[in-house]
Amino acid sequence: MVNDVFMKGKNIPRKYAAAIVSHADRLFREEPTILELSNVKSPGHTISVCGDTHGQFYDVLNIFRKYGKVNEHHTYLFNGDFVDRGSWSCEVALLFYSLKILYPKNIYLNRGNHESNNMNKIYGFEDECKCKYSQRLFEMFSQSFESLPLGAVINDDYLVMHGGLPSDENCTLEDLKKINRFSQPPKEGAFMELLWSDPFEGKGFGPSQRGLGFAFGSDITENFLRKNQLRKVFRSHEVRMGGVKFEHNGKLVTVFSAPNYCDSQNNLGAIIHVVPGRGKLNQNENDDEDLLVETFEAVEHPPIKPMAYSQGGLGF
Repeated sequence: MVNDVFMKGKNIPRKYAAAIVSHADRLFREEPTILELSNVKSPGHTISVCGDTHGQFYDVLNIFRKYGKVNEHHTYLFNGDFVDRGSWSCEVALLFYSLKILYPKNIYLNRGNHESNNMNKIYGFEDECKCKYSQRLFEMFSQSFESLPLGAVINDDYLVMHGGLPSDENCTLEDLKKINRFSQPPKEGAFMELLWSDPFEGKGFGPSQRGLGFAFGSDITENFLRKNQLRKVFRSHEVRMGGVKFEHNGKLVTVFSAPNYCDSQNNLGAIIHVVPGRGKLNQNENDDEDLLVETFEAVEHPPIKPMAYSQGGLGF
């Protein structure tokens, strides 16, 4: 596997990296904008949802060590922002893409706000990719990011997207499925909001501190779930010190999977396992018998600082 090479601090040959990205891109393009995943009729099958991993390659390897490898009985959904900030973004992306080629029905990647040219230019992935491989490989990655799905529905119960809900209260799940995702994210509209928006403790919509997207309240979450006959929203996009947080009266769950984010935040990472009838109530705030929520600490990695290849500054 590619990770054997990466663990030695080396890069795979450029032609192999290009072949991996090209093949994975073709697979992503065949997938719908909103994935539909299910394990209801497959006793013993686990669907695990991870949040941001941000180039923290050694923590990604630890996830697979602790919770199991990708295989026909264990499906992983990584909910965006797998590149930028961490200094092993190429390794994370190439590992995920390689697994996608090997297990196309057992690993899925949602797009995050960092799977975009503007963010990659500022927060390190473009410079890292050019340093380790080439400008051409970055351009191939950029094209592949445009192919990534924007969300997923698991068991017709849980909507998973990176950021937040659309600001158009008439927008339905069926509308989200119709978004033309094959471009850089726009500056407004549901496409952008799925990548950028955040929950807040108020009601309705408020301004976003990020400058893109909106803050949305518990009433927005509850109305969207009721209208679309869903149980919960899973999203990522923000550090939670415990790795996970049940918000909006338990109807929205933020999961973040980059522990000790940027080597400075001292947060835990978390993972949500969708295991119908096999969950654990009251563990890590969980109130759903079909979910198992687990947390993990950061592991050691070689002494390379976050954004080591970036020409810009470290930002949050």
